[in-house]
Amino acid sequence: MQQAMIIINPSSGKEDALEYISQAEEILQNNGYMVTVNETAKEGDATRFCITACREGYELVVSIGGDGTLHEVINGLIDQEHRPRLGIVPLGTVNDFARALQVPLDPGQAIAALTSSRIQPVDAGRLNDRLFGNVVAAGSLAETLSGVSSDDKSRLGAFAYFKEGFKELAGSGNPAHSLTIQYDGGIWEGESPLFVAALTNSVGGFEKLAPGAQVDDGLLHCFIIKDLNIFNTLTVSISLLLGNLKDHKDVIYFTASHVTVSSPAPVRTNVDGEEGPALPIRLSTLPRYVQVIVPEEE
Repeated sequence: MQQAMIIINPSSGKEDALEYISQAEEILQNNGYMVTVNETAKEGDATRFCITACREGYELVVSIGGDGTLHEVINGLIDQEHRPRLGIVPLGTVNDFARALQVPLDPGQAIAALTSSRIQPVDAGRLNDRLFGNVVAAGSLAETLSGVSSDDKSRLGAFAYFKEGFKELAGSGNPAHSLTIQYDGGIWEGESPLFVAALTNSVGGFEKLAPGAQVDDGLLHCFIIKDLNIFNTLTVSISLLLGNLKDHKDVIYFTASHVTVSSPAPVRTNVDGEEGPALPIRLSTLPRYVQVIVPEEE
């Protein structure tokens, strides 16, 4: 009998989380799985549970929670000889990874899709000695965005990030840092308030950041915001919403498989929506590293 491990963050989805456990457990058991359920209680639990699933030969790991839970689960796959298939039931406020893979944002529909036979190989990103599933941002605005509250994300969705960004710009004018960015065959040095490296087209709930990005193209889709102030933020925002941010006059866009970012200043990062390490960082791609269950094509 095949083994499946459900890893759930019980604080995601509030009281509905327990109901989703029973739904997922039932549908997996009805499809021939012996199911183990693990609830996270502290940071790092989801990673530890996933490592156990890898080492014990589980065929499937199901992440029930938000992007933070999924980030931890993906980190359990690092350097593992056996990597189970991954199922996703999104309970978070943004759910970028699910959006990029067209996994239903409705948890009940996502649970039903766990029986799909369609597997999508997905790139993982490597940041120093850890993995990320979707995006790394660096710069003063990245630090600000790490402080967006769950309440704001629930109420405003992707526009919660605009709210915090405008507050930062209104308070500091042009919060840029000196950055050095090296990538395949190139180098950029200058002042920037924000650098973004994305694996998918969906970042912060905006599904048109990099419309050409494919989840298995082996590339980091990178944006350097050269200048951002209270005046041109509107045009940058419109470009983001329309899917042509890379063409904005104050934006540099490139793709690469290896990127390093450094600064003489103590600049923090944001990784998959959570606070990340300080610069310098080394980024690379692990092509088709994660095997994700996605809905059958209609």
